[in-house]
Amino acid sequence: MHELAVCQGLLDQVTRIAHEHAAQRVDRIVLRIGPLSGIELPLLEQAFTLARAGTVAQDAELHTEAAAIRVHCETCGAETDAQINRLLCGECGDYHTRLVSGDEMLLVSLELVTDERDKGNKDSSFKIQDTSNEKTSTL
Repeated sequence: MHELAVCQGLLDQVTRIAHEHAAQRVDRIVLRIGPLSGIELPLLEQAFTLARAGTVAQDAELHTEAAAIRVHCETCGAETDAQINRLLCGECGDYHTRLVSGDEMLLVSLELVTDERDKGNKDSSFKIQDTSNEKTSTL
């Protein structure tokens, strides 16, 4: 179950961001997960429950978004949607494609609480760099 190690890495990143913004806690974590990422969502949710204990995110809700599988065709240059076992160009049907998205797990956003005395004082869903085509935020 590598999902536990993935959650520990995620929570390290979340903790670092929370400290950078002087947050006392994290209420919500949003991830974008592609179907080719190798992440099993039910296992990730179980691992998150264990890994978050005693961290700044111990009461955080974990939300996930599905990332689409997209390919870039080396033959015609089109970028199109594809399917798990059919990474073909949607325009010309060629198989000379490069995966653009669908294998990532990205931290999309966090909801940080910066003042424990005012439970309603939340940073408005602090946005992490949303890189749909880049892998810089990949865990």
